[in-house]
Amino acid sequence: MREVAVAPLVAAPETGGLADLVYANAEQAPDHIAFRRKSTDGWSPVTTREFRDQVQRLARGLVAAGVQPGERVAVLSATRYEWTLFDFAIWAAAAVPVPIYPTSSREQIEWIIADSGATAVVVETDEHAAKVAGLPLLRGVWRIDAVEDLVALGDDVPVTDVDERRRAVSPKDVATIIYTSGTTGRPKGCVLTHANFFAEADNVAEVLSPLFKGKDVSTLVFLPLAHVFGRMVQVGAVLARVTLGHTADVKNVVNDLATFRPTFVLSVPYVFEKIYNSARQRAETAGKARIFDAATETAIKYSEADKPGLALRIRHAVFDRLVYRRLRAVLGGQCRYAISGGAALGHRLTHFYRGIGLTVFEGYGLTETTAAATVNAPNAAKPGTVGRPVPGTAVRISDEGEVLIKGGVVFSGYWGSAPAADEWFATGDLGSLDEDGFLSITGRKKEILVTSGGKNVAPAVIEDRITAHPLVGQAVVVGDGRKFVAALITIDQEHLAHWKKSNGKPDEASAADLSDDEDLLAEIQRAVDAGNAAVSAAEAVRRFRVLPDEFSIGGGHLTPSLKLRRSQIMKDFADEVEALYGPR
Repeated sequence: MREVAVAPLVAAPETGGLADLVYANAEQAPDHIAFRRKSTDGWSPVTTREFRDQVQRLARGLVAAGVQPGERVAVLSATRYEWTLFDFAIWAAAAVPVPIYPTSSREQIEWIIADSGATAVVVETDEHAAKVAGLPLLRGVWRIDAVEDLVALGDDVPVTDVDERRRAVSPKDVATIIYTSGTTGRPKGCVLTHANFFAEADNVAEVLSPLFKGKDVSTLVFLPLAHVFGRMVQVGAVLARVTLGHTADVKNVVNDLATFRPTFVLSVPYVFEKIYNSARQRAETAGKARIFDAATETAIKYSEADKPGLALRIRHAVFDRLVYRRLRAVLGGQCRYAISGGAALGHRLTHFYRGIGLTVFEGYGLTETTAAATVNAPNAAKPGTVGRPVPGTAVRISDEGEVLIKGGVVFSGYWGSAPAADEWFATGDLGSLDEDGFLSITGRKKEILVTSGGKNVAPAVIEDRITAHPLVGQAVVVGDGRKFVAALITIDQEHLAHWKKSNGKPDEASAADLSDDEDLLAEIQRAVDAGNAAVSAAEAVRRFRVLPDEFSIGGGHLTPSLKLRRSQIMKDFADEVEALYGPR
């Protein structure tokens, strides 16, 4: 199959913007618990009416501060309740929020603010404030934990001023500009409209109705709200009236999941891997590794079987009491569904989780497609694929095998660039469609890595910085589908001779001889540190490995124009890459 299209389940709105969702919720279900806000006493409820009032007051403050319709306001913060509050308040004031990852470098922050033309920025920490110090921001720098200071400015602004602005917004207007890694290194601003978010959230909530609809449904967002996936979770929850909680502590997210007790979660593979690996480690420490491994294999076989036999059903029931029940308790005990995106979860873990009673639906999408373009669903799922197109979306496979996407979720273009003439968006990913219209991603056409945490990483940026060091011959950043970014590094042979003399090393010592030399490794670490200074923490190289020889054209690792042949390097140095992610 070369193309599949799915008709929309929800008609696109002809008027209004995302802020209208807040007002409609307050009017139609004023006492519904829209949020549960983390505090020292647990999770405090916030009703739709209370949230509407908070959004309105903050929007009045933004108007008083001089924010004009269409102006960009940057938000530099980790995931928290106030992030969502600012998002909807900025929309209510008819302005455009521009999210920035809280781990971004000053260089990245300066570029995003300058490129987007943001006139103000909301920051969370003193470090963030220092990174934006000196930038020409017309409206100022506001602290996200000092909302009341900004609210107080708006006391004299009539409520009608905000209402007029909000009602003037149309679906085709820009809702946000989300910057994502480009192949040239400079982040590119993806322009997403209110219509894009409606097309995504409305149809995803409908096709995944067992997750988004029903009594007391809830989810905990721990993904960065600077990421389109986290943003879609937020908008989808408000649209479908799903009770939403926030936490930024991914390392300790398990504790928050246990107390929040969501009915479903949306995550990246890293979290599912962490839960499994932690459980396996605890079992091994307790001397129960063999039981856990047997339970794992049973869960996988149970999920894979169309009709499990009696013996398998008995084993599954036994392990449910011994193991699976405890694993489900890690997620709060109420969670039955999950959506995984950002990178591939893998066939084995998908079946493992389904086998223990947590059905994980994998999806696929990009910032340019407002998150999910395809998704597995309760009534249409195939483990190992990323699902069928989101209703209202079409997927085509080009003659070169590239995945092309068309529909309401596709963005309007990159900020500062002319809209694309082709109605099909070329994703840069390679894939195939089966006879039932399920998409499988088979490779990546463009040189963008996606970590298991869902972070897009453009290798060229940090590679260029690292190779600027005279001792470095070439640097290859790796980390696709992995927990963190690492690098393979070769030594420049000409500079090595000079370095050996300067550091008292034997003249005859080769790069291979010195691959574990402390002085050499310290020098390479300085080169890596220089590279890391230009990128966010999530993109930074955590480990590196020095290779014995430089890459060459004759060895098949460089093109005639001296570009890296990444696929060949990854194949020939697979063992070295694996060693980067092994125990130290």
